[in-house]
Amino acid sequence: MLGRRRHHSRMRGGIVAALDVGSSKVCCVIAQVREGNSFEILGFGHQISSGIKSGIVIDMEAVITSIVNAVHTAEKMAGVTIRDVIVSVNGIHLKSVNFAVEMNVSGHPIDDADIRRALFQAKGARESSDFQVLHTIPTGYALDGAKGIRDPRGMYGDRLRVSVHTLLSKSSSLYNLSTCVARSHLEVVGSVAAPYASGLACLVEDERDLGVILIDMGGSTTSFAIFYEGQLRHTECIPVGGSHVTMDIARCFSTTLPHAERLKTLYGSAMASVSDDREMIVVPLVGERRGEGTNQMPRSALVSIIKPRIEETFEYVRDRLLKVGVDPSIGRRVVLTGGASQLAGVREVASMVLGKSIRLGRPLSLVSSELSQDPSFSTCVGLLSYGQAEYLAYLYAFPQTRSRRVLAKVGSLLKQIW
Repeated sequence: MLGRRRHHSRMRGGIVAALDVGSSKVCCVIAQVREGNSFEILGFGHQISSGIKSGIVIDMEAVITSIVNAVHTAEKMAGVTIRDVIVSVNGIHLKSVNFAVEMNVSGHPIDDADIRRALFQAKGARESSDFQVLHTIPTGYALDGAKGIRDPRGMYGDRLRVSVHTLLSKSSSLYNLSTCVARSHLEVVGSVAAPYASGLACLVEDERDLGVILIDMGGSTTSFAIFYEGQLRHTECIPVGGSHVTMDIARCFSTTLPHAERLKTLYGSAMASVSDDREMIVVPLVGERRGEGTNQMPRSALVSIIKPRIEETFEYVRDRLLKVGVDPSIGRRVVLTGGASQLAGVREVASMVLGKSIRLGRPLSLVSSELSQDPSFSTCVGLLSYGQAEYLAYLYAFPQTRSRRVLAKVGSLLKQIW
């Protein structure tokens, strides 16, 4: 099953492979962990995704083909063969739960073992045959009723209370995805919720501390993650994304999906402009021979199709945030990422609907790579950040590799993950 992590030979060599299986594309990135909390991209590959809808596998053979092609392209560029991958998990089956566990800690100062025991207890309390825990994240501590403790290690007390955020996913969905990966001759050594991974890639530390909402706009889903005081607090996924805009264009203009996608990419916008009525675009009609059956439409007609769908998407997110009860002071800043966020006018519509400060999020940990300029690769880069922390934790587990420098890196990176 996904979520089971082991460090194999490639991980020991500092090579980390990320596999983002999305609804619009499958992406594989291979990187080498470097000093200074960074990594070097060795190779990447991406393919149009088939067989995934709203994060759910609907055609296993098509998913396997997409995975194999993306991985092969990345391996060819990197010059290495990978066996182990860290995989993204996304879809409407994601479920966030916040609760607390209490345990007796009298007789000794609180240490890492106590924290691990509390998290293990929290994970066991929520895992079931229907849902599997992806992440168990401590969000706060209380010792003998005293709240607001950030780090209880080294302190004395009788009862330790740990507030925990758990992120779960439907077991059947995870099983189907892990089966596709296994049949692609790969092994899952880590699984990360896609919006969490995107947050690791796109958010700066101050944003995570002060409070931010990350919205990841994908092909057939839009997911959002709430970060506060450095930790993930809530995650949800709604079944609306960029492919729904493409489908709307294809239906209204009676054109094919590839042509609709092209029109959206070249001429599309979620905001109207004064020149839209004067600018004409050629729309090939479905079923007609190439060059024979076409319509001419003003660009304003295209905008009138796109804008309502984008508004609906952010209204859906706004309603979910209100239902969750997000503190207004936490969610004053929003970061947009994902492939669909690149559509012109999306940032402006988000600001109007949500009433918040908006910025477009791109992978921050990459400087020279071309992936750093593309929000659609945010999840994949976040998976690499997660894998980098796993690798450094692996080094720390062996005394002969310890050094003050490695300890500093582990502490810095694990603070982001935990």
